[in-house]
Amino acid sequence: TPSRTATMRLPLLLLLYAFTIEGNDSSFSFRVPPVLPQAESYLCTSLQVNEATSIIGFDVLNEKHNAHHILLFGCPEPGSDSPVWDCGEMASDEWTGRERAPPCSANPSILYAWAHDAPNLQLPKDVAFKIGGEKSKLQHIVMQVHYMQEPEDEDESGVDIKFTASLISKEASTMLLVTGGEIPPLSTESLETACTIDEDVIMHPFAFRVHTHSLGVLAEGYLVQDKNGVDSWTLIGRRDPQLPQMFVPVSNTSLVIKKGDIVTARCIMVNESPSVVSVGSRGEDEMCNFYVMYWSEGSSLRDNTCFSPGAPSYYWSSEAQLNHIPK
Repeated sequence: TPSRTATMRLPLLLLLYAFTIEGNDSSFSFRVPPVLPQAESYLCTSLQVNEATSIIGFDVLNEKHNAHHILLFGCPEPGSDSPVWDCGEMASDEWTGRERAPPCSANPSILYAWAHDAPNLQLPKDVAFKIGGEKSKLQHIVMQVHYMQEPEDEDESGVDIKFTASLISKEASTMLLVTGGEIPPLSTESLETACTIDEDVIMHPFAFRVHTHSLGVLAEGYLVQDKNGVDSWTLIGRRDPQLPQMFVPVSNTSLVIKKGDIVTARCIMVNESPSVVSVGSRGEDEMCNFYVMYWSEGSSLRDNTCFSPGAPSYYWSSEAQLNHIPK
């Protein structure tokens, strides 16, 4: 068994965390420092990674079941130097006593997302997220934890991050498709987004994840290619968002996304209440998120987020001018 130093020269800060080592693979437990969060709060903490690191898996640490969802970002710089800060981008203006800042100062890259008791994630063979070192634009891991309810005592939720010293040939990245919008009372609405890939990349999707709150009944993503004015639609993934919100394998393993292709997502929402429900960060709001995890040949996307204002301002058929839309 290699020594800790032989496996990876870890930054001094990592020595604060618990480690396990098995062969060339290792892991450390990255947790929020003990906090007593308010209900509907989003708290972030960061970790600097000085040496080049290949991350190959994630196990959520949520023993007290306090966390509603957890996101891990790769950042050039964190949004704050504080040990813990308020990082809810659409949180209320109520003062929480903590500094308010985004997860990353700029250019966030999503490494992992978890919610609804989803199982752990292991990346495919020879695929890893690469972070740290001189060649990486990502030098910090930032963890965002959303608490819907105020816990009875201090919380230390987190993620067990697995990494390897083995040679990795394929770099993993994640693209996020997300909408704004609102769902009228007593109605079924479709929240949709679409973006053309305008960077010189070759993307091989291998997993996807969906996220809505309680109104979502279906979330799906497609690759769209224009063939002489006729749009050809290929399913990336489709899932009931009320199931555990895990990353699941893409069925079509031959799928390739290139420059000029269009990547789309939509969420079908059913609102049986007499009130409008808007997209927002609170549990009583809604969300429409579709994550595409992929490995790339060469460079990955610099701009990894696709956003639309959603219904009633944006639809595939009108604003995106797409045709032959699947029912």
